[in-house]
Amino acid sequence: MASDLRDLYQEVLLDHTRHPRNFGRLATANRTAQGYNPLCGDRVSLSLDIDLEGDGRVRDIAFEGAGCAISTASASMMTEALKGKTLAEARELFRRFHGLVTTGEGAGAPELEKLVVFAGVHDFPIRVKCATLAWHALLAALEDERGESVSTE
Repeated sequence: MASDLRDLYQEVLLDHTRHPRNFGRLATANRTAQGYNPLCGDRVSLSLDIDLEGDGRVRDIAFEGAGCAISTASASMMTEALKGKTLAEARELFRRFHGLVTTGEGAGAPELEKLVVFAGVHDFPIRVKCATLAWHALLAALEDERGESVSTE
Protein backbone atom coordinates (compact mmCIF):
# COMPACT_ATOMS: atom_id res chain seq x y z
CA MET A 1 0.00 0.00 0.00
CA ALA A 2 1.35 3.39 -0.93
CA SER A 3 2.50 5.68 1.86
CA ASP A 4 -0.01 8.42 0.95
CA LEU A 5 -2.88 5.93 1.09
CA ARG A 6 -1.70 4.57 4.45
CA ASP A 7 -1.54 8.12 5.79
CA LEU A 8 -5.07 8.82 4.59
CA TYR A 9 -6.37 5.61 6.18
CA GLN A 10 -4.65 6.47 9.44
CA GLU A 11 -6.23 9.94 9.41
CA VAL A 12 -9.71 8.49 8.80
CA LEU A 13 -9.28 6.03 11.67
CA LEU A 14 -7.99 8.72 14.03
CA ASP A 15 -10.84 11.07 13.11
CA HIS A 16 -13.45 8.41 13.94
CA THR A 17 -11.61 7.57 17.16
CA ARG A 18 -11.41 11.17 18.34
CA HIS A 19 -14.87 12.14 17.08
CA PRO A 20 -16.98 8.99 16.95
CA ARG A 21 -20.20 9.31 15.00
CA ASN A 22 -23.51 8.16 16.45
CA PHE A 23 -22.06 7.85 19.95
CA GLY A 24 -24.69 7.56 22.65
CA ARG A 25 -27.83 5.63 23.41
CA LEU A 26 -31.03 5.62 21.36
CA ALA A 27 -34.23 6.24 23.28
CA THR A 28 -36.14 4.70 20.36
CA ALA A 29 -34.08 1.48 20.22
CA ASN A 30 -35.96 -1.77 19.70
CA ARG A 31 -32.84 -3.94 19.47
CA THR A 32 -29.75 -3.81 21.71
CA ALA A 33 -26.63 -5.85 22.22
CA GLN A 34 -23.42 -5.66 24.18
CA GLY A 35 -19.99 -6.84 23.17
CA TYR A 36 -16.88 -7.46 25.22
CA ASN A 37 -13.39 -8.40 24.13
CA PRO A 38 -11.74 -10.15 27.10
CA LEU A 39 -8.33 -10.00 25.41
CA CYS A 40 -8.06 -6.22 25.73
CA GLY A 41 -11.08 -5.09 27.73
CA ASP A 42 -12.90 -3.29 24.90
CA ARG A 43 -16.65 -2.94 25.52
CA VAL A 44 -19.45 -1.79 23.26
CA SER A 45 -23.17 -1.33 23.73
CA LEU A 46 -25.14 -1.08 20.52
CA SER A 47 -28.70 0.20 20.13
CA LEU A 48 -30.74 0.04 16.94
CA ASP A 49 -34.06 1.43 15.84
CA ILE A 50 -35.31 -0.94 13.16
CA ASP A 51 -38.49 -0.35 11.19
CA LEU A 52 -40.22 -3.58 12.15
CA GLU A 53 -43.58 -2.51 10.71
CA GLY A 54 -42.25 -1.54 7.28
CA ASP A 55 -39.38 -2.84 5.21
CA GLY A 56 -37.05 -3.68 8.11
CA ARG A 57 -34.58 -0.87 7.56
CA VAL A 58 -32.18 0.44 10.16
CA ARG A 59 -33.72 3.82 10.92
CA ASP A 60 -31.09 4.75 13.47
CA ILE A 61 -28.14 3.18 15.24
CA ALA A 62 -25.81 4.28 18.01
CA PHE A 63 -23.12 2.88 20.24
CA GLU A 64 -21.52 3.50 23.60
CA GLY A 65 -18.46 1.99 25.15
CA ALA A 66 -14.76 2.21 25.64
CA GLY A 67 -12.08 0.61 23.58
CA CYS A 68 -8.96 1.00 21.52
CA ALA A 69 -8.72 3.20 18.43
CA ILE A 70 -9.56 0.37 16.04
CA SER A 71 -12.58 -0.75 18.05
CA THR A 72 -13.98 2.78 18.39
CA ALA A 73 -13.35 3.74 14.77
CA SER A 74 -14.90 0.50 13.55
CA ALA A 75 -18.06 1.03 15.63
CA SER A 76 -18.32 4.64 14.45
CA MET A 77 -17.88 3.78 10.78
CA MET A 78 -20.23 0.80 11.08
CA THR A 79 -23.05 3.03 12.35
CA GLU A 80 -22.60 5.38 9.40
CA ALA A 81 -22.57 2.51 6.91
CA LEU A 82 -25.71 0.83 8.28
CA LYS A 83 -28.22 3.68 8.46
CA GLY A 84 -30.95 3.08 5.91
CA LYS A 85 -29.91 -0.51 5.16
CA THR A 86 -32.33 -3.42 5.29
CA LEU A 87 -31.61 -6.27 7.69
CA ALA A 88 -30.48 -8.42 4.76
CA GLU A 89 -28.13 -5.65 3.56
CA ALA A 90 -26.79 -5.24 7.11
CA ARG A 91 -26.04 -8.97 7.37
CA GLU A 92 -24.33 -8.93 3.98
CA LEU A 93 -22.24 -5.92 5.00
CA PHE A 94 -21.21 -7.82 8.15
CA ARG A 95 -20.16 -10.79 6.02
CA ARG A 96 -18.11 -8.63 3.66
CA PHE A 97 -16.50 -6.62 6.46
CA HIS A 98 -15.60 -9.80 8.33
CA GLY A 99 -13.96 -11.15 5.16
CA LEU A 100 -12.07 -7.90 4.73
CA VAL A 101 -10.56 -7.87 8.21
CA THR A 102 -9.86 -11.60 8.45
CA THR A 103 -8.44 -12.25 4.96
CA GLY A 104 -8.20 -8.90 3.19
CA GLU A 105 -10.79 -10.18 0.72
CA GLY A 106 -12.97 -7.55 -0.92
CA ALA A 107 -10.68 -4.58 -0.35
CA GLY A 108 -11.84 -3.13 -3.68
CA ALA A 109 -15.55 -3.83 -3.18
CA PRO A 110 -17.54 -0.62 -3.71
CA GLU A 111 -20.16 -1.63 -1.11
CA LEU A 112 -17.50 -1.48 1.60
CA GLU A 113 -16.83 2.17 0.75
CA LYS A 114 -14.85 3.82 3.57
CA LEU A 115 -14.63 0.57 5.54
CA VAL A 116 -11.73 -0.44 3.30
CA VAL A 117 -9.49 1.45 5.77
CA PHE A 118 -9.62 -1.73 7.87
CA ALA A 119 -8.14 -3.94 5.12
CA GLY A 120 -4.73 -4.05 6.79
CA VAL A 121 -6.14 -5.45 10.04
CA HIS A 122 -5.91 -8.99 8.68
CA ASP A 123 -2.12 -8.66 8.94
CA PHE A 124 -2.53 -8.32 12.72
CA PRO A 125 -4.74 -11.21 13.89
CA ILE A 126 -4.92 -9.98 17.49
CA ARG A 127 -6.57 -6.74 16.23
CA VAL A 128 -9.30 -8.55 14.26
CA LYS A 129 -11.35 -8.93 17.44
CA CYS A 130 -11.04 -5.18 18.03
CA ALA A 131 -12.26 -4.35 14.53
CA THR A 132 -15.16 -6.81 14.65
CA LEU A 133 -16.42 -6.27 18.21
CA ALA A 134 -19.23 -3.86 17.30
CA TRP A 135 -20.04 -5.92 14.20
CA HIS A 136 -20.57 -9.08 16.25
CA ALA A 137 -22.81 -7.09 18.61
CA LEU A 138 -24.72 -5.95 15.52
CA LEU A 139 -25.22 -9.52 14.36
CA ALA A 140 -26.43 -10.53 17.84
CA ALA A 141 -28.92 -7.63 17.85
CA LEU A 142 -30.19 -8.53 14.37
CA GLU A 143 -30.66 -12.19 15.30
CA ASP A 144 -32.58 -11.39 18.50
CA GLU A 145 -36.24 -11.37 17.49
CA ARG A 146 -37.41 -10.45 21.01
CA GLY A 147 -35.57 -7.14 21.04
CA GLU A 148 -33.98 -7.95 24.40
CA SER A 149 -30.44 -7.08 25.29
CA VAL A 150 -28.01 -9.75 24.14
CA SER A 151 -24.30 -10.18 24.73
CA THR A 152 -21.46 -11.36 22.52
CA GLU A 153 -19.27 -12.38 25.49
